[in-house]
This record gives sequence, structure tokens and C-alpha cells, in this order.
Amino acid sequence: MNVRITPPQQASAEQEVQGPIDYWLLALLLIILCIGLLAVLSASGPVSQREFKNSYHFFYHQLFTMGLGGVLIIILCLIPRKIINNSHYWAIAASIILLLLCILIGPKINGSRRWINLHYVMLQPMEFARIALVLYLAYFLGSKQAIVKFVWRGIFPPLIISGMLIGLIMLQPDLGGAILLALICFFMLLAGGSKIRHLIGVLLPLAILVGIAIIVSPYRIARVFAFLHPFDDMRGNGWQLVQSLLALGSGGMFGVGLGGSIQKTGPLPEAHNDFIMSIVGEEIGFAGIVVIMILFALFFYRCYRVVLGQKSLRDRLCAFGLTLAMAQSFLLNLAVILGAVPPKGIAMPFISYGGSSLLANMICAGLLLHYSRTSRE
Repeated sequence: MNVRITPPQQASAEQEVQGPIDYWLLALLLIILCIGLLAVLSASGPVSQREFKNSYHFFYHQLFTMGLGGVLIIILCLIPRKIINNSHYWAIAASIILLLLCILIGPKINGSRRWINLHYVMLQPMEFARIALVLYLAYFLGSKQAIVKFVWRGIFPPLIISGMLIGLIMLQPDLGGAILLALICFFMLLAGGSKIRHLIGVLLPLAILVGIAIIVSPYRIARVFAFLHPFDDMRGNGWQLVQSLLALGSGGMFGVGLGGSIQKTGPLPEAHNDFIMSIVGEEIGFAGIVVIMILFALFFYRCYRVVLGQKSLRDRLCAFGLTLAMAQSFLLNLAVILGAVPPKGIAMPFISYGGSSLLANMICAGLLLHYSRTSRE
């Protein structure tokens, strides 16, 4: 089986007349951002009051980041395509430097060095490394179609670049972040025309190494067992997942009402970050979660239309990779709060509190809006 994205022709979009953006995509983005802002306002109040004596501290920070992201979206919608197409090496170089700075000078939080302290904000380079990897892979696969079916010339160069980023993320250590980058690499290579048997042959040893990394790490093994049997260790490693399930269960069909969550007052750690959807489920119930999922489904459908509407293979692959980066975070975040996969610090796009995650996802959305200007439906 060989799944690939093949455009009707290899025309460059740099010289094409650009039309209006996809207003449906923009409208859905704005609706989801507003829901996220309300969710952060509700979920972050108690912890914000405890830590900063101000119930609106995290809300104001999220609002500021959203404003900055809005400015970036406007810029990305207006800049020439040539600037985006020439940014892949700069983006990779910047990502490597920032990841190195994380390891060398980043503060150690919960045993990992994943952030750079910029005083007002904590920058998490892994979020932006995903975008850099998408830009590079789109360039390589879009411009070197003659060699993508060969292992040494067509697969190893992008694997080396991907491996550098993944290796630096593993050194932080951040196994979950490394897996996210590996998934982007795999699916983009597959979509770009690489043979699946070559990819499996190359990536299978890496999967074995990931398994070994889990086995030799006591805290990772403990998290896996806590994921499998959370109620057996509900006072220890299973605490967060148990509280997440209790929050979702307490919400029932229509929730306890906005602002009425009990879990956000202390029992559920990271209630405004990675587990914000548990609080959303508690307050607006299963029905509210379904509405949000429908909005995301429509959002990704419009992204899919943008992908298919590109004439250039490079543009199509880039739009595909950006959509994939957001979609995998959405799916994995839901899987974590439902206990379908082991706990991992993955933010819900546009909804979870966090400057780096929000900015990175808004950059992805801004680039997709840019590509929608040359979409031919």
C-alpha cells in the first residue's frame, strides 16, 4: 500500500493570483478561540487566585497571547508565498538552537527541561519545532519527487533532520513530544510518496527504542501501569486520570453549569492546561463536549478542503502537515482525558491555557488561511 498526495500539476503558487481567505475556516477558528477563552476563565480561576491572588491572571495572559496570535495570523495571511517557501532551513536552525537552550539553561520542572524562561512567558520550543519540521518535509518531498521512493536518497535525509529534533526533545526528556514529531515525519513521508515498506523497515527499530526507553524508566513504567489500572493507585500515579474521569462523570449529559466545577478547585491537577476538557465536560456535560467536537470536525474539514485545493505538491504537503499537527494534538488530548492512552502533556488546540501551544496552533491556522487564498475547490 502506498498512500500519497499527488496534485494535478506541479505549478508554483508563488506566481498565482491570490483570492480571499476561507471565511468559513476563519469563523470556526474564532468560535473555538472564544470557547477556549471562556474555558480558561472558568477553569483557571481557583489556581490563579491561589498562586497570584488574582482570579483573572491566567485569563489575561491567555487573552494577550490570543491577541498576539491574531496579529501573526494577519501577517501570515498577507505575506508573499515566497517568504514561507524560503523559511524551512531558518525554522529548523532556530528550532535546534531553542531546543539546545532548553537543555542547557532551561529551568527544570517536574524532572524535565522543556521550557525557556523569558520572564513574562515560558517558551516551549517543541511546539514550534513541529511547524519547522512540516515546512522542511514539505520542501524536501515537494521538490525531490524523483528520489522519494529510494531509501538512502529519499528517506534518510528527512529522517536525519527529524532525528536531530527528536533526539534533542528526548534529551529534555520528553518522550511524548518526540512521538508527536515522529508521527508527523511518518505520515508526511507516506503522503509524499515514500514506500510504506521502506518506512516500516526504517522506523521499526525506532519504535523498539521507544519501548526500551519506557521499560528502563521507572517513572514511565509507573505511568503506564497507572494508566492501565488508575483506580489501583488512585492516591498516586493514577490520581490525575481518576479525577479527570470523575469530572467527566459528574458532568453527565448537560453539566453542572458554567463555573460550577468542583474538580478545578484543587482535586484535578493542570485543570486549566492539559485537562481543561475534563472541566469543560464537568461544567457543560456530554452535550457540550459533542458540540465542541463537531466544531473541530468542521474546522478540520475546512482544513482538508484547503489541502486538496492546492495545485503545488509542496503547498499541499505543507497544508497537510499543519492540519496533521493540530489534529493529532486534538485527538491525543481527548484520548488522555478519557484514559484511552497514558497521560502525556498534550494541550487541546486553541482551548488549553498555554502561550506556546496557543501561538503555535494559531500559526498553523494562519498558514492554512494563507494557503486558502490559492485554494482551487
